[in-house]
Amino acid sequence: MNQTNNQKINNSKIYHIHFIGICGVAMSALAIAFHKKGYKVTGSDKGFYPPVSTYLKEAGVPYYPGWHVEKMLARHSDSEGGTKEGNPNLVIVGNVAGSNNPEWMYTQEKKLKYKSYPEAIAEFFVKENSIVCAGTFGKTTTTSLLSWILQENNFDPSYMFGGISLNDMPAAKLTDSKYSILEGDEYKSARWDDGAKFFHYSPTHLLLTSVVWDHADVYPTEQSYFEAFEKLLGNLPESGLLVTSERVKKEMLDFAKCKKITYGPSEGNDYHYKNVVVNKQGLQFTIVHDDKNFEIKSPLLGEYLVDDMTASFAMAHEMGIDAEKIIASLETYKNVKRRLEKRLDGQITVIDDIAHSPQKASSVLQTLKRIYNDGRVIAIFEPNSGNRQKEAIAGYANKFSDADLVIIPRLTTIKQAPGEEISIEGEELTEIISKTQKNVIYIDDDEKLVDYILKNSKPNDVVTFLGSHGFRNMIESVTSKISQ
Repeated sequence: MNQTNNQKINNSKIYHIHFIGICGVAMSALAIAFHKKGYKVTGSDKGFYPPVSTYLKEAGVPYYPGWHVEKMLARHSDSEGGTKEGNPNLVIVGNVAGSNNPEWMYTQEKKLKYKSYPEAIAEFFVKENSIVCAGTFGKTTTTSLLSWILQENNFDPSYMFGGISLNDMPAAKLTDSKYSILEGDEYKSARWDDGAKFFHYSPTHLLLTSVVWDHADVYPTEQSYFEAFEKLLGNLPESGLLVTSERVKKEMLDFAKCKKITYGPSEGNDYHYKNVVVNKQGLQFTIVHDDKNFEIKSPLLGEYLVDDMTASFAMAHEMGIDAEKIIASLETYKNVKRRLEKRLDGQITVIDDIAHSPQKASSVLQTLKRIYNDGRVIAIFEPNSGNRQKEAIAGYANKFSDADLVIIPRLTTIKQAPGEEISIEGEELTEIISKTQKNVIYIDDDEKLVDYILKNSKPNDVVTFLGSHGFRNMIESVTSKISQ
């Protein structure tokens, strides 16, 4: 089903918002942003775990485990000055809300107003200057970077990105500014809307980092994936601005009829970077624009950040922010959790990264091999659901060549409809990767996997966990036992 929820909402009459599935990173961030803006917020989910549960509790947002219709109700002021118990004015429905979810069924039965979270963002967050960061890679990082740059330079934007910032800023903020910055995810919007989330955000400014086929569960062919981005580009107003990587094909960019600014390592770009130095202490590089050199230094790991920082520099500079002020913001940016995040920095280094596709894993492994060239790179990899489809198999070829050892853990169970093609499991994934990679093993027991890492890792090695799931406390177990 691919349709849009066209319910009209009178924002002035919304005072109680209930979230079905509040414990996701994006949903919890949205809930906290509404709470801080003065709305009454409640939420439910099947389970709560740190850090999300901690953030909700610290923010004062009430939540409960399980699905309980009676707990959706809240005390409201009545017309006579008293209080009464009533339904929420708006329900934000997460993807956990299956067709038999009692709260979702109640929402429909009582004809309560409801939105998916991208629809809610469109309704409350999108401003007249709508900056959207999209692309297969780098959208969370560039969104958080631009949010930090604009916040540090007094734009006070509304923003939303799907990660936990290591700077002192929440993942979402709702303000009265004329600017919004949003992570433009290409994944489907809701159970009732298979269209990309970014179609809801009406960008006037688009930062497009990359377009490489992903999410085979939603886009079964490369062409279907490309068409989503072509439509996004075609929706840009002629008065808008496109900042895009040199890697994006020119024929795709032709769909945009607005001003185009390019960035990348090649000299022909409007903003190009050079003299890149990446090591264990961080990175430094030079951005060149209009024959001027701008020197950038950062303590962060990862050559990918050079590209993302250049992209963010270009967008902020084109918006009129002084180059030196942008540089100052880049130097204080601390990144988002699970983006080459050091969980242990000692004789053995442990890295945590959300790289859940073979392409993203390849990029991380290439970076780590370059930085930690005096030891081995040991990768524990779990793909997301889209990369466990048969259509994704070809994308695994030669993507793990920078790992000295690849370990496939027990993969998270995926709910599947009757008759739906069975997703790839651990043993089959091991066989797929081993066709182009020598050292690949499958360990389906978490304790045995942790023990294997402890027995086989040596000084100067880097152990990296790659995947969108939390690895069931294995990271914490490895780091604590190595530290003993």
